Amino acid sequence: MIVLITGVSSSPGYKTAVSLANKHDVIGTYNEHPINIPGVTTVKADLTRDPARLISDYKPDVVIHMAAIGNVDQCEEQLELCYRVNVLASRELLTAAYRVGSAIYYLSTDYVFDGERGMYTEDDAPRPVNYYGLTKLLAEEITKALGGSIVRVAWIYGAGPGRVNFGKTVVDKLMRGEAVTAIMDQWSSPTLNTIIGEAFVKLLEMRFTGILHVVGPRLSRYEFARAIAKYFGFNEELIKPIKLSDVNYRARRPRDSSLSNKRAIELLGIPLNDINHALAIFKRELETERAMAKP
Repeated sequence: MIVLITGVSSSPGYKTAVSLANKHDVIGTYNEHPINIPGVTTVKADLTRDPARLISDYKPDVVIHMAAIGNVDQCEEQLELCYRVNVLASRELLTAAYRVGSAIYYLSTDYVFDGERGMYTEDDAPRPVNYYGLTKLLAEEITKALGGSIVRVAWIYGAGPGRVNFGKTVVDKLMRGEAVTAIMDQWSSPTLNTIIGEAFVKLLEMRFTGILHVVGPRLSRYEFARAIAKYFGFNEELIKPIKLSDVNYRARRPRDSSLSNKRAIELLGIPLNDINHALAIFKRELETERAMAKP
């Protein structure tokens, strides 16, 4: 089976490609960050320029669309670019995939919700409060119109390439004995990148269709940072709580965009609510990463 994954230089894209590489023929696209993944054919592709050609060139059985501008504040400042990448390129790519009969999976986000109450289920109506969330919701609607499936994730962290993530930053700072400021009044569902990859292996095996929340447990950034410090054996007192209002974000953030993972746990059999299960994988992978980086 040929699986095309867009955005394999991102954190979830990389881990999904690694997870699927020994089971399928995986083609992964990147744009600005060249990457080598054993067993994966990587291709440089700017999805704002003829993304349909990727589909005609490779005729994938499955398309997992992860490439996007994920910087929430950048999206608020560069509306046109964000719309072109997150919506227009998605529409062109996924429409081409639909025309050749590819199964479509779209990676979305907790930020499609307004954060007024939290623990949103797959059946709740989205209502984004920032432009990034709006573009992701529009791409969700395109996906649904084409009969595709949506996998929502949140606050992705983990080892490997991709944008700097909060989990890795916490570990790096605590290792140096530095204090970490963490927001105590904003909640979501921190999700390990490796678990996202593991979930996609299972979703493809069962040919899942629909919407699914593949996320970790509901935690504030402060609670998450404390959990990391405790599991890794660092000084928890180095975690300093701050309020959401203390941070000068350009875009509004939902206060509680946590997602219910009940359906995913039942379907996939992955202990998504066990933060120590995820942190054990995270710690092991960070140790491997550091060992390989040594001269």
